[in-house]
Amino acid sequence: MGYPSMSLASWAKSWLAGEASPDDLVDALHEWAPLHVVRASDPVVAGRVGIEWPDPEIDGITVLIKTIRAGAGGTAGGLRLILPAPGDVRGLPPGTGFASAALAAGEGVLLGTGGAAGTGIVPTPSGADVLEWSCFDTPIPLAVDDETLGDIEYRLRAAVRDAADVVASVHRTAIANRDFDVRGAIEDELAELHHHRLPESLSPRARRVLDSADQLAAILTVAKTASVSSPTSLSANTIQDETLRPLWDAIRLARMAAVNSGDR
Repeated sequence: MGYPSMSLASWAKSWLAGEASPDDLVDALHEWAPLHVVRASDPVVAGRVGIEWPDPEIDGITVLIKTIRAGAGGTAGGLRLILPAPGDVRGLPPGTGFASAALAAGEGVLLGTGGAAGTGIVPTPSGADVLEWSCFDTPIPLAVDDETLGDIEYRLRAAVRDAADVVASVHRTAIANRDFDVRGAIEDELAELHHHRLPESLSPRARRVLDSADQLAAILTVAKTASVSSPTSLSANTIQDETLRPLWDAIRLARMAAVNSGDR
């Protein structure tokens, strides 16, 4: 699980569905940082979430939980994970402070009903021990679910096949550079991703999708590292952003679909 917003969204959905406790959500968030600070973008939002303006709430995890319950209307369906990237801003309310912050962070959570006003939350690390959550007043876009989780799983498998050339390039780098342990590097990346637990309430299919996304993400991360450490060994600049971007897009979409799906 590569994003604090994923932990927040997946565990909050499980809690709101009655399948996890608030303590489970708190424990999942504490795996990211021991201290959680909540900030409001303006006085209106500060009043909504129950903090003083303009001061942040230093020990804000209780405020965060209350904000989630109120903003989501007490239901798992009122919460949505967003993982935007440059060139792919689907799911973001255009021209909003939340959209700008979420795009800069690469993640965020929307609370509310599609087509109505709601709350957006964006995490930002502040040192090794602090995670700041900024709350925004924002319209909630209507969800567009054109694909089922089964469709997403199929597409992710295709993306893994498309990564075959990337994997081959990484292995060529390993042969050229005996100090580069490809298998060990991928295992280390996976261990880091799996450090953050998933709720038991997730369906087997959602877990498969997230596991496949993590495996592909680990491969691509190691591939990028290999291209930096030994770029001349990668024929025709195989490991380039334009090559990897569609694969990273597939990972992001798979993670959003698995967390946001009602298939639990």
